[in-house]
Amino acid sequence: MKIRQQPATPEAVATQLRLLGELLSRLRLARRARQADTAARAGIARSTASRIEKGDPAVAIGQVLRYLDAIAPGKTLMQLLGEEDPAVSALAVTEKRHRARLLSETALKELDF
Repeated sequence: MKIRQQPATPEAVATQLRLLGELLSRLRLARRARQADTAARAGIARSTASRIEKGDPAVAIGQVLRYLDAIAPGKTLMQLLGEEDPAVSALAVTEKRHRARLLSETALKELDF
């Protein structure tokens, strides 16, 4: 019988798990890998991969480490937490919102119909 571990998990630990899941998710997205493909490479179910990325406290640490290795072979958990991956930095740049600027008089006249 599966026991929900949410109530037993302190809020500080739950927050850390969500952040870890978010880091893994962003790393996967930055490397343009599908969740199902990465889960298959790690030898876990896609539903488990989803739970890892959501920060579920019931997921075994071994599964988390296998998932990380499937996303970024050779990268350790300490490296994930301690440094910024170049692929994640590139993803952040593309996601950055650009400020809308006022158009010049010439540009406004070109758009006027």
